[in-house]
Amino acid sequence: MIRPSRNHPGFWAFVAHRVSGVALALFLPLHFLALGLALESADALDRMLAVADSPAFKVAEWGLVTLLTIHLGAGLRVMVLEFLPWRDGRKGLIGLGAIAAVVVGTIFLLRVG
Repeated sequence: MIRPSRNHPGFWAFVAHRVSGVALALFLPLHFLALGLALESADALDRMLAVADSPAFKVAEWGLVTLLTIHLGAGLRVMVLEFLPWRDGRKGLIGLGAIAAVVVGTIFLLRVG
């Protein structure tokens, strides 16, 4: 159970930043594998591109873009915390960042699909 002291937008922004960072770190080896296939041969790249054209892969790409946006927004939040004075509107900015991440991911999904 989550303690009440941790049930606030700042804590959830912290969690989103960490989780998205770990997920992106897990993605990188797969990305390097795909790049390696491109260097290996045109046939291997064509097989990878055929897999990348599947609906499941498109959903995974949407997730990746959304995670990147969440990680970017939460990272900017950390920089604001470090370098700017505290303001009362932080909760609103956290919500705005979450909405922006979903919007960017959705725009990507609509353009790719």
